[in-house]
Amino acid sequence: MATPNKPAGMTTLCPYFLVADADKFLSFLKDIFEAQESGVYRDDDGRIMHAEVRIDDSVIMFSNSTDLYPPLTCGVFIYVTGTDEVYNKALAAGATSEQAPEDKDYGRSAGIKDPFGNVWWLTQL
Repeated sequence: MATPNKPAGMTTLCPYFLVADADKFLSFLKDIFEAQESGVYRDDDGRIMHAEVRIDDSVIMFSNSTDLYPPLTCGVFIYVTGTDEVYNKALAAGATSEQAPEDKDYGRSAGIKDPFGNVWWLTQL
């Protein structure tokens, strides 16, 4: 029987971000989305070479960019408990507005671009 490659508790889809400052990205995820560290692995210089965080039932992976692997931006849709609160916290943490909070057919939604160039589409649960 083959050994499974997907660890227990790991989600099927895991966005992977390459950012210029993974420590600041980790702080942003914790402060804005209440992310919980699952694992942070550093190289000999102390830079994050791989990290995993959980946001509710999802896993996000990321690392510092390198010359070989430059920063990549991503667009992410995320359900939050309070669109306005998360939007305002993100702006205070250096994000910019892509779309102010408003009521849509599918819920209260907004868009922000984080300080790393990633766009997050927020929709209230």
